[in-house]
Amino acid sequence: MPAEGSVRIVTLDGIPEVAVGDDVGRLIGDAIERSPDALPLTAADVVVVTQKIVSKAEGAIVDLTAIVPSVRATEFAQRFDRDPRQIQVVLDQAVRVVRMDHGVLITQTPHGFVCANGGVDASNVGPASGSIVTLLPADPDASAGAIRASLRERFGLDVPVIVSDSFGRPWRWGIVDVAIGVAGLRPLEDLRGTPDADGRVMHATVRAVADELASAAELAFGKATGRPAAIVRGAAFTRGEGSIREVIMPPEFDLFP
Repeated sequence: MPAEGSVRIVTLDGIPEVAVGDDVGRLIGDAIERSPDALPLTAADVVVVTQKIVSKAEGAIVDLTAIVPSVRATEFAQRFDRDPRQIQVVLDQAVRVVRMDHGVLITQTPHGFVCANGGVDASNVGPASGSIVTLLPADPDASAGAIRASLRERFGLDVPVIVSDSFGRPWRWGIVDVAIGVAGLRPLEDLRGTPDADGRVMHATVRAVADELASAAELAFGKATGRPAAIVRGAAFTRGEGSIREVIMPPEFDLFP
């Protein structure tokens, strides 16, 4: 266990290239058993898994060679030096196009996420790089739940699981990993109505705990290291049957529609 007030990230190395049909929970369990720092698992552990291996295992993949781009996708791609086939996949996956300019598509996914390119990604897809893209898992909460159940059966401890992905932030350069699926923890900590350190009652503070855990793990993942899973150990979180739907802001709260 980390010292009180500290958090440790344990990367899980040796997870092989994932293919459709692979058991991600088993692969992560194997990696945990190989890691000298992972066992024994503790009640303060959260397993964070990148979306990419979950999507590949679940077959959330599109073959770009079979995509015929529309005029809209082609014109946008030519203007901003993008692959028109990938643009078409983003448009096909969107329930709403929020903005389409400067070479970036901001869309709303069927899950309710508003993000760049609808989560469609051509990076780190394996040997077929250049001809396939991955989509977001159809039900990331269920994906996290399946991995959680696999680890619980194998190790006898109920370890929460987060599925993460990289999102941009409004008005800031750079990406950070956020949670797109959770199992076994509450993704938010609502501090409204409680006093701060000075005794003042907080009226607006809601901590995005699952996002913070995902971002912490990403510092250890890197983007080109082949490390798709890690254990965040020692962080404060609340156990419970949470859902990523809790973090999605209702449209009526959108100040920039």
